[in-house]
Amino acid sequence: QVQLVESGGGSVQAGGSLTLSCAASGSIFSNTAGAWYRQAPGKQRELVALVTSGGSTTYADSVKGRFAISRDIAKNTVYLLMNSLKPEDTAVYYCAVLGRPVSWGQGTQVTVSS
Repeated sequence: QVQLVESGGGSVQAGGSLTLSCAASGSIFSNTAGAWYRQAPGKQRELVALVTSGGSTTYADSVKGRFAISRDIAKNTVYLLMNSLKPEDTAVYYCAVLGRPVSWGQGTQVTVSS
């Protein structure tokens, strides 16, 4: 199973930006989709953004136009650039490699204050 290490979470005011990083233990993103999920207190984990092995991207409606997922295959890293953050974006964000089985990172907290 792939080991994933996330970084870049923190606290920011509404309207601010953060970039999350997810470093994988091996060369995985060239042949497996990577994704970011989030889970707010009392809510189910939800897909935020996904990038396929071919480079196509998908976003949750709630983050379209504000968030961007990207990857650096040479660095085995997936990023999530988050702009125009809102208080409702507050959650623990998880990186995932969508193989069989799915590999998950440990999660990183993002807190957006109004």
